[in-house]
Amino acid sequence: MSKIIYTKTDEAPALATRSLLPIIKAFVKSSGINIETKDISLAARILAVFPDFLTEDQKVSDDLALLGELAKQPEANIVKLPNISASIPQLKGAIKELQTLGFKIPDYPNEASNATEEDIKSRYDKIKGSAVNPVLREGNSDRRAPKAVSHYAKKNPHKMGEWKKDSKTHVASMEANDFYGSEKSTTIAEATEFKITFNGKELKGYAPLLAGEIIDASTMSISALKAFAAKEIADAKANGVLLSLHMKATMMKVSDPIIFGAIVEVFYKDVFEKYAELFDELGVSATNGIGDVYAKIEGHAKEDEVKTAINAVYEDAPAVAMVNSDKGITNLHVPSDVIVDASMPAMIRTSGQMWNAEGQQQDTKALIPDRSYAGVFQATIDFCKEHGAFNPVTMGTTPNVGLMAQKAEEYGSHDKTFQLSEAGTVEVVDTNGNILLSQDVKEGDIFRMCQTKDAPIQNWVKLAVDRARATGWPAVFWLDENRAHDAELIKKVNIYLKDHDTKGLDLQILSPIEATIFTCERIVKGEDTISVSGNVLRDYLTDLFPILELGTSAKMLSIVPLMNGGGLFETGAGGSAPKHVQQLLKENHLRWDSLGEFLALAVSLEHFSIVNNNEKAKILGDALDNATGKLLDNKKSPSRKAGELDNRGSHFYLALYWAQELANQNEDQDLKTEFASIAKALADNEAKIVSELNDIQGSPTDIGGYYEPNETLINNVMRPSKTFNSIIG
Repeated sequence: MSKIIYTKTDEAPALATRSLLPIIKAFVKSSGINIETKDISLAARILAVFPDFLTEDQKVSDDLALLGELAKQPEANIVKLPNISASIPQLKGAIKELQTLGFKIPDYPNEASNATEEDIKSRYDKIKGSAVNPVLREGNSDRRAPKAVSHYAKKNPHKMGEWKKDSKTHVASMEANDFYGSEKSTTIAEATEFKITFNGKELKGYAPLLAGEIIDASTMSISALKAFAAKEIADAKANGVLLSLHMKATMMKVSDPIIFGAIVEVFYKDVFEKYAELFDELGVSATNGIGDVYAKIEGHAKEDEVKTAINAVYEDAPAVAMVNSDKGITNLHVPSDVIVDASMPAMIRTSGQMWNAEGQQQDTKALIPDRSYAGVFQATIDFCKEHGAFNPVTMGTTPNVGLMAQKAEEYGSHDKTFQLSEAGTVEVVDTNGNILLSQDVKEGDIFRMCQTKDAPIQNWVKLAVDRARATGWPAVFWLDENRAHDAELIKKVNIYLKDHDTKGLDLQILSPIEATIFTCERIVKGEDTISVSGNVLRDYLTDLFPILELGTSAKMLSIVPLMNGGGLFETGAGGSAPKHVQQLLKENHLRWDSLGEFLALAVSLEHFSIVNNNEKAKILGDALDNATGKLLDNKKSPSRKAGELDNRGSHFYLALYWAQELANQNEDQDLKTEFASIAKALADNEAKIVSELNDIQGSPTDIGGYYEPNETLINNVMRPSKTFNSIIG
């Protein structure tokens, strides 16, 4: 398989692909490298699960399933761009758009009332949240800041807010009855199957368990959660700090929307109680945020009355952190607007403050209800209060080795999380009737269970040792001996470390809070530390430290060495993608930075060269790395302002520098000759091409859709320079 699979995804990354991919295909064609695309966009994933609702010419292949199988093969080489992890509002938006385009797919049923609706809802629920990554990640994560990016960040440091010792900013979490406090865990001795039952009723049918697999189960008390929310809301008001909720409702698609909704109900208690009957009639769901009330009440006879009642809440409530001060959108508006792994680092970078309704920064109470990882952010805040803001010019780097292979630790985003309708006992039972785990619950409580297979843990430990050996840096396993799941992991880590030569290596096991302090103390001295963590904490840490060091997590190199020998190369985070699309539509300027894509492709080409014994691929990859460094040094990344260099212009300069690097190398004369003429043509036409790319900006443009844009329109928008297209063609 002499090909690289390139994913077609959503929003700004998908727009950028239309510009960059033709360049890549042109550059690698003569070297025997084929680029094949697979569509894993939200729209494509929706259509793939409803073939029975489509005409023959509308049907699409299930590319995600195909890639999931490919990821298990040794020849896999996949470049994966950020995709939408759909919240319910996003899912419904995509459904509506597809329906207007003539796809007769069904509506999403909020509550299934018959077998047909249960089937429809089940299909849609498989698409919600983090549905893509668990399928593709048949390996553990190696995320780090590339040297070119790190060097550039030190020469061009991003702005850091000043921290004061008397800052009121802090994290508030539950003290009991959360997932952390209730967790139970065990390691399976022999292969078996399990099912989940509740008061004798089956919640989940039998599924396999492997020998050595860790399973755990935990609960969150809904009554304790609401009591916690009420207490902290009152405290925020009394202390004059912003109230901000930090969840991961798009990724933790079952548990976190419920938690989000519970806090929305407490904050707007008077409104939800007074209009309970009306909201039930309109299908309002607190899990979708207060924005769902505004959407459902629009045009209703009581619209003004309900809006007045909502505004009355703000008179007595604490100020709420804003997502958009100009539009009055708080972070209780839509669950997907504030994602904890991005929002908390951004707050810490900005003096520990968020924006209030007046567009001013203010100290903040950050609600992170579950204690499992909340202490990491509090420890970082405490460190900044004591020592001041980190200095991007001198601070050390913190790469991460993350346990995620084969859906390890997929809390809350799968089919093993439930909200219970009555009091009782949830049990995890094997085929012999043995109760492996059990949890007592009350009505409304959340139960979740997860699995972590043994082979990924062994691979994770090996990857940590390999990275420690390659760098000479300390590698710290962020594991809490007082947490049930982590205690089981610690046993395995201590066993599997003995399988490796660890002589001379600094390998430690510290609780997340201890590890945070240890890492921060090294960071301020300019020392580098490898964090070795589980899956959810991997998500948090690979945003926290890169955002503080680089100003963004989108510039991280994300390599997934697949367990069967292949490679998955991820191109960064896509949290800001919606705002970039809005700007493109408004003024034909795309400020999305494809840097992560450049970095991932270079490593993909290196991997391709090794697997296929293709020396040209290595030369292409090395030249691309050099070109990327040159692009950064020459400040040819996209500008935020229309009329200046944007994503398309940045791609032109990458092509120019890449061609120049290939023309100047002496390892392969065929490539040298081929790209000498291309480099000259691009350089000779630089002013003309940049003019063609910039002059079209400033006016609205149309791509024919948000979730399913028109291919002709989007290609015309993203490839507007005839001169550039002609040279590349």
